[in-house]
Amino acid sequence: MKINLTDKKIKSDLEIILTNGIKDLEDKEILEQLGFEGKDETSLFLPESKKIFAGYEGEDYESLAIAIAQAVKKVKSTKYESASLVLDSDCSEKLKAIVEGIYLSSYEFNKYSSKKEKKTKQTINIFVPKLSKKLEDIYEESKTVSKAVNKVRDMVNTAPADFYPKTMANVAKDLAKDVNIKAVVHGEKYLLENKMNSMYSVGKASTNESKLIHLSYTPKNAKKKIVLVGKGLTYDSGGLSLKPADFMVTMKMDKSGGCAVLGTIWAAAKLGLDVEIHAIVGAVENMVAGNAYKPDDILTAKNGKTIEVRNTDAEGRLVLADCLCYAQDEIKDIDYIFDYATLTGACVVGVGQYTTGVMGNCDKLKQTAVKRSHEAGEYATALDFNRFLRKAIKSQIADVCNIANTRYGGAITAGLFLDNFIYEENKNKWLHFDIAGPAYVEKEWGYNPYGGTGAAVRMNINLLKNLIK
Repeated sequence: MKINLTDKKIKSDLEIILTNGIKDLEDKEILEQLGFEGKDETSLFLPESKKIFAGYEGEDYESLAIAIAQAVKKVKSTKYESASLVLDSDCSEKLKAIVEGIYLSSYEFNKYSSKKEKKTKQTINIFVPKLSKKLEDIYEESKTVSKAVNKVRDMVNTAPADFYPKTMANVAKDLAKDVNIKAVVHGEKYLLENKMNSMYSVGKASTNESKLIHLSYTPKNAKKKIVLVGKGLTYDSGGLSLKPADFMVTMKMDKSGGCAVLGTIWAAAKLGLDVEIHAIVGAVENMVAGNAYKPDDILTAKNGKTIEVRNTDAEGRLVLADCLCYAQDEIKDIDYIFDYATLTGACVVGVGQYTTGVMGNCDKLKQTAVKRSHEAGEYATALDFNRFLRKAIKSQIADVCNIANTRYGGAITAGLFLDNFIYEENKNKWLHFDIAGPAYVEKEWGYNPYGGTGAAVRMNINLLKNLIK
């Protein structure tokens, strides 16, 4: 779906009206008769007047984005080519939500459909009486961020037979080439030579070679240096601690953290943000074979710490451990280091399917991330570390165990495991984002489709922009 932001009135087939009630509408009587009250997540199409009404109750990003998404769904259900939406000149607080709501809700993934439906090309004309440079900038940024989110959705939704570590590396190279940034990809020989045994072990049973991906965006006048690390499990069978069959379905989504990192650096470079960004992804398949790593194995990570493996399905943290060490060894004078992963089902149980769990040692940084996430339309909450859960990952025969000795607090114990691979000088600069809940869903919600949602991209861009102010 195309958006046209204009200060000229263009004749459109349909009219979209976003409303937080109906008492002031000229169609009030018929709307009342049809039971439309202008509430959240409600919409109504009046074919005779060619008007689409969508309700909202708050002025926040989420309410407006969901409202326009409801309207977009109505437009898409018709064969009309255009619809118009009128906004006030002073709409800077609304425009971002509306533009992103349109682009994100109109996303479709039909790569594997044998019958391609020929659909009408549709445009939404957003009319603003006085179109300022500020509004144009908001529009362009929102469009770029939305494209990045949808790129991530495409990556996450692609089947594992078509998206394995080498594929992920090639996609990363293409994204880097598109915005003229540096791309470096290392294979398993590099992992072994650089003592990255933790990451190497997870992928060694796969016929698809593991890849360590490193993209670098280095603008001349960068105000900060930020490292983004992503879990790129292109498929996770659970390894020898094999997942039940039902739990393997959707495991193509285990690459969501790595995909979000790639989408973020692409968007940041496209927007020309004044921040140096390094995007590091551990692209790995966790499979089963005679040479698979085993429960009871002791792995040595890049920083020399030893890890007792008690469950091969707790593999994402093993990949991230080496990627975090690599990042800190290769990149000096880091201002912030953030990692993203669909790490634990425990996070989904604890905070719900739509919310990211944010962990780290600095309370102020955690709260900043949560705030910026909410501003960008993504749900997030801080999860606090504590000394008692830290004891739960203590190993009797190695430095640390890859799973806890308790089923409780699983998201936090996974975060505490990663803390073992954050160097002392970076302890208060690091955050861990567990996106296991919002990264992939099997039913539509708001402006998010079935499947990959592109979680963390909007949050990241808003966070980056505010950290360099």
